[in-house]
Amino acid sequence: MTKVSDPIKINKTELKNRLTMAPTVKFDYAGEDGKVTEKHVEHYRERAEGGLGLICVEATAVTPGGRFAKNHLGLWEDAQAEGHRAITDACHKNDVAVIIQLNHTGITANPNCGPAMGPSAVPTRSPEIRAKEMSTDEISEMQDHFVAAALRAKSAGYDGVQLHGCHGYLINQFISEKTNLRRDAYGGSTENRARFGADIIQRVRQECGEDFLISVRTAGIEPDVATAIAVAEEYVKAGCDYLQVSTGIEWEDPTVTDKGEHYNKFCSLGVRFHDHFRGRVPVSCVNSIMDPAQVRYLIENELTDTVDLGRAVLADPAFPEAVLSDKPFVKCFNCPNCQYGPGMPHKCPAEMRRMSGK
Repeated sequence: MTKVSDPIKINKTELKNRLTMAPTVKFDYAGEDGKVTEKHVEHYRERAEGGLGLICVEATAVTPGGRFAKNHLGLWEDAQAEGHRAITDACHKNDVAVIIQLNHTGITANPNCGPAMGPSAVPTRSPEIRAKEMSTDEISEMQDHFVAAALRAKSAGYDGVQLHGCHGYLINQFISEKTNLRRDAYGGSTENRARFGADIIQRVRQECGEDFLISVRTAGIEPDVATAIAVAEEYVKAGCDYLQVSTGIEWEDPTVTDKGEHYNKFCSLGVRFHDHFRGRVPVSCVNSIMDPAQVRYLIENELTDTVDLGRAVLADPAFPEAVLSDKPFVKCFNCPNCQYGPGMPHKCPAEMRRMSGK
């Protein structure tokens, strides 16, 4: 029986256990320069000290125009890489592997940062504004930005990168038939719609080397699980080492329901991907996994290879000790609007309770 404490090797990177931290953006930690601040370093150091096997640092923009907001972390220029070394050092000193998620917002661009652009000229979040359809030259240039950011990540000591391929951002926009209406090499068939991300994976592998861990946080439904798995197959063929499964743009698969399991329907996407890729590529599942027994159930029943933790380790960085050693912990209050979210003052009630010792 697999245990949560069992190590796992992903490419050449060994994780000391099966607990990973999901990328969760700290919107008011960075300045307009997109550089790492001491707040970032302390945030990740504390989670590394809590006993995770791997940390995925938050979504990080590959261009200034691809940010969520002007206080969004970036790796679009060399001067930003130096600060990331403090994060990777803090993780490695605690025997924690660390990767960073690379992203561009695409058609969901913040107008204060840059223009909305994507695979096709479709409506944006503002119905009166249509996104600019990227030319093939612009697609190639955008891929260059992802590869350059990956090289900077490697120079800063990251064990690898994760491409943000879900949640409706640029890579996800290319795989969705709702946002990708192209009829060239980047549209139409599933293979073509996956090409944008697959090309980036191939180029990161060429530039960063065989030992560099390449992960994709991919959509589990687009529009159904079978198509989403077919997209992931293209990523794996291109050289993806690790799939972390979340949600995307489309949701039309009636077979995905809450069935009274020990996990919800979002988490079940990772379980289904794990069943498909078992023995070939490690898979991680995520979403509302905030109970130690739930984590153990997923791993010990071999429903997933690793478990991504978000709010559980935001509320209490020592949550891994509760899973591994049955120690007490402060539970996430499951606030309707997480206090770590955009525009929030980072006053998580659970974290404040933990810090006060009450």
